[in-house]
Amino acid sequence: MAQDAVSLSSDYQFWMWKLSVWDQASTLEAQQDTCLHLPRFQEFLRQMYEALKEMDSHTIMERFPTVGQLLAKTCWNPFILAYDESQQILTWCLCCLMSKEPQDSGEPRLNSWMRGLLCHILTACRVDMKEAGLFAQDLGFAPADYYPGLLKNMVLSLVSELRENHLNGYNTQRRMAPEQVRSLSRVCIPLVTLPDFEPLVAALLTYHGHEPREVLWPEFFDAVNEAFLLKKISLPTSAVVCLWLRHLPSLEKAVLHLFEKLISNERNFLRRMECLVKESLLPAAACHPAIFRVIDEMFRCVLLDTDGAPDMLAAIQVFTRCFVDALERENKQVKFALKTYFPYAPPSLITVLLQRPKDIPRGLWHRPLERISGMLREIAEDQTHGSCGGPFECWFLFTHFGEWAEITAEQLLMSEAGPPEALLWLLVFSYSPPDRSQQRAQTMVEVKAVLGRLTTLLRSPTFSARDVQAAAGAQGATATRPPACQRLIRHLLLNFLLWAPGGHAVAREVITLMAPTEEITHEIAGFLDQTVCRWDRVCMEAPQPRQLATELLRELHSQGHLRPVEMQPPWGAQAC
Repeated sequence: MAQDAVSLSSDYQFWMWKLSVWDQASTLEAQQDTCLHLPRFQEFLRQMYEALKEMDSHTIMERFPTVGQLLAKTCWNPFILAYDESQQILTWCLCCLMSKEPQDSGEPRLNSWMRGLLCHILTACRVDMKEAGLFAQDLGFAPADYYPGLLKNMVLSLVSELRENHLNGYNTQRRMAPEQVRSLSRVCIPLVTLPDFEPLVAALLTYHGHEPREVLWPEFFDAVNEAFLLKKISLPTSAVVCLWLRHLPSLEKAVLHLFEKLISNERNFLRRMECLVKESLLPAAACHPAIFRVIDEMFRCVLLDTDGAPDMLAAIQVFTRCFVDALERENKQVKFALKTYFPYAPPSLITVLLQRPKDIPRGLWHRPLERISGMLREIAEDQTHGSCGGPFECWFLFTHFGEWAEITAEQLLMSEAGPPEALLWLLVFSYSPPDRSQQRAQTMVEVKAVLGRLTTLLRSPTFSARDVQAAAGAQGATATRPPACQRLIRHLLLNFLLWAPGGHAVAREVITLMAPTEEITHEIAGFLDQTVCRWDRVCMEAPQPRQLATELLRELHSQGHLRPVEMQPPWGAQAC
């Protein structure tokens, strides 16, 4: 490494001397000598960039105090700048010299000077910068005022020309050639995080020519997507949508980036999940069916890989709610049929699932639930499966709208005439979709027996934690239940504790008995969090159950391993 540094320093002095001799290639001999040495000089610039990118601006000035002069002489040599490769390497080197967070008074001036050189590189074929600079001086402009303004005007000019392409189509009077657009996207790769270039980046992303293949460089898409995900650039939603439509790897990386945030070492409660999902802009982008289908397929794969992990189930439900909200804002007049988003589901089923419980009187919730159950059961138990994809596709669709499954459990617990079979089937199916009809029927019998015992307790003025535990079934029977069935019955017990008049007194003891592991404690906290958020969304008046759920959540948080519980404002700040 040290030997490379010595070699670079030696070459540096040689090329400083050469650039002075060439003097902007003003003579025939200088032009011939420039062309002769250009390959070696370009290799030197590459080595210089590799060295500069590892240093901060202060170290660069200490090691190469005249590097600005070297790069400036290079920028003003038309025989060097005529090569695209030289322009690219020069741009990278200049960006290394720019300070992102200027500290002293000299750094803003250096940044301004660098912007002037970048402006010259981008406009070398359009404007004689020497004449423009002399003209500006005659008018009394200082370079610090002139060059940023010129850079801004140059960017706006390029943006205007790109938009002219988009609007005029085959009208070639002011049309930028595809090669120019491609070259421009390559030059912008190291500049995407600079605020001055944001309008140009957005214009390139939204540019649509009539070429059969993609014009923009793949590395440009990668650089923009990386900057967006790391919040180093601010782009309009339309530009981000174009980025993800035009470059599938960028969309996939954005979804994986969101997954990493949602599935973290610390549990993300739903309000935090909603913020992360909305910040990603993925729900708004998913209004385009092509983007929605990619995101949905990635959710499907993760759910299969994790065997329906609760965190991923919560994540897809949060995403779906945000997506539906964005779709309602986007489609004041429907642009795409619902079939394009959910191709495996009957449109009538989607229509029912999309109904908001808050828009239906609570006493009538059983009606849409019975319709949903009937349609899902017909598809799931159809041995031919046809075009609807079978049980898994039914369950995956229902998972998007998991709020209805949560309501189903409450409806069954509160039913005075005994649990309706349609709702019982829907609840069991939502927890254990792979079961065959016979196994599902057996689980329904077991869950129905638990519901009967809980209903009896619900009418009792007092009961103990052991009574609640006994209602779940004999100890031997509970141990042999499949994990999905155990989780379902735990959630029924939690619903019972929230709604039973005597539940407040025994809730803590029951939770201690049913949660011997940290994993089940997380599951219980997630259930309580989802329940409180759902009550907020449907504007349910339940003062005592809400108070108990809130207290239990805070106590579980105080035991560690959980994020702080944010009880205000209500979910989505929806007005009831």
